Amino acid sequence: MKYPLTILSCAAAMTLAACGTTSAQVGPGVGPQGADELKAFPAATAGQTRHVIRLPQQADEDGLKVEIIVGKTARVDCNNHFFGGRIETRTAEGWGYDYYVLPALGAMAGTLMGCPANSEREVFVVAPEQPLVRYNSRLPLVVYAPQDVEVRYRLWRAGETQNAR
Repeated sequence: MKYPLTILSCAAAMTLAACGTTSAQVGPGVGPQGADELKAFPAATAGQTRHVIRLPQQADEDGLKVEIIVGKTARVDCNNHFFGGRIETRTAEGWGYDYYVLPALGAMAGTLMGCPANSEREVFVVAPEQPLVRYNSRLPLVVYAPQDVEVRYRLWRAGETQNAR
């Protein structure tokens, strides 16, 4: 499914580059680099999971952003549903590397439209605030979230620079 979303940032149009989302890898030492690259980041606290996203090297990484998406799969009706929660940016002490923490996922809420019978379905329900962060293939993107929360991401690519009129 294609999304007709556009966001403007730094005088360049950002358009959705991926048609879907990808789940993050979980745990220390996941992937070819091993645990050494994660030594700058704290261990997950009780009840939290450390999600590690390794991005492939790209030709123009300055023109890319990563959208961090957190949520859960839930059975819902025809209404629009979302969870409360805000992803915080923190910095690894002594290293200066940013990582992201969702302290808790709030309760699910939604609109109150009347729904037809048998409209229930399983969908991935997200928190509405999803940060766009710098694309950097040299460092893992580390996200801490409660154990029952899934972390996904999408890539955004900058369009042509436009002149203001």
